[in-house]
Amino acid sequence: MAPPPGSVAKVMNRQLTALFAALEAILVIAIGVAIPLVPLTLLWGIQYGLAIDWAVFWRVAVDTWLLGHGVDIAMTLDPVTAAQLGLPTAGAPFTLTIALLGFALLTVLLGVRAGRRVAETRFRILGELVSLTTFALVSFTVTFTAQHPDATPSLVQGTLLPTLVFAVGLAIGVRRTRNLQDNRGSSIRDWINDWPTTVRDVVMTALRGGAAAAATVFTLAAVLTAAAILMSYARIITLYESLHTEVLGGVTITLAQLALLPNLVIYTASWLVGPGFALGTGSTVSPLATQLGPVPAIPVLGALPPEALAFGFVGLLVPAVAGFLVGAILGPGARRKLEARELAFVAIGIGLVGGVILGLLAWASTGAAGPGRLQDVGPNPFAVGGWAALELGLAAMAGLFASLKRSSAKVDVLQG
Repeated sequence: MAPPPGSVAKVMNRQLTALFAALEAILVIAIGVAIPLVPLTLLWGIQYGLAIDWAVFWRVAVDTWLLGHGVDIAMTLDPVTAAQLGLPTAGAPFTLTIALLGFALLTVLLGVRAGRRVAETRFRILGELVSLTTFALVSFTVTFTAQHPDATPSLVQGTLLPTLVFAVGLAIGVRRTRNLQDNRGSSIRDWINDWPTTVRDVVMTALRGGAAAAATVFTLAAVLTAAAILMSYARIITLYESLHTEVLGGVTITLAQLALLPNLVIYTASWLVGPGFALGTGSTVSPLATQLGPVPAIPVLGALPPEALAFGFVGLLVPAVAGFLVGAILGPGARRKLEARELAFVAIGIGLVGGVILGLLAWASTGAAGPGRLQDVGPNPFAVGGWAALELGLAAMAGLFASLKRSSAKVDVLQG
């Protein structure tokens, strides 16, 4: 008879738990590095005929993975590469700081999976420590192997930042699994339960509402990003053709752009909030104005609006509608627990939570993407967070009090 699911993990001893956790951590890094390495290796064998040292492609794959976790890389481009990408000042050193957030998202998701599996063992704490230690050691090793005068990733950041991203996923996976397996309260939950009832209801409602409002804005931004890419298909294909890459080269570029998709969605969310984003010093892309200078020949950037959209200001309604809907949905439940004055604090909290989330996302997606004017790419996190907090907070307040008035009207009708 086969053992029930999870029973094998539960009977593992300390040695097997440590080995299991170490292998999970190594697998996460292997998958992340393999995504760019596989097409680059095919490119090395088919297009370049093994004429170039494979270590070059290994370093590029590792640098790409590290860049996806926010690791700074000191770069120096040769004239040919700089000309192909449309970048100025070939040979001048610069630092890449922009994160390809698709890799960070993948690490978090794989970390959640690893955390769930570690949480099923009897030696959970040992598994977590071994998993994080192994991840840090392997991250240091791959960062060390990628050191080169033309592209030098930071050893300290290469060790710590990917490990921190993995730790977030690991903690989420462990916590979710423990909550499913153990219904007993935690120290944090007990501490929250000791709060005054009104304070607890205000804080929890604000947290749920702010997260929901930010998620709504982000979801609509993802839909708008996909629509912009589809509508600009012809322009994107033209940019692909201008690069003169073979099939494998096109596949590699496409994979790199997929890693940029979370950044693009965050840029769109910043556009909807109002401040927009920059694609170089002095440039701006916002609902009210679009001023672009020279843009790198990255095909997906063909989806950018060439000039100010005639009805771009309509995009500003998205955070307002999101905040209003969240307030209207949470209003009836909040009204049963809170007074009108307390609902105002809930609305302020929704705005602050939503603004902090969108501001942090904007901060994570901002950085230097190349030399010269490309040192300034992405949204201003303070402007995005501030405007989002104001828009979501005011709209949520309107939604909360609209639901309050609607409920009062129903009571009057019933009493009449």
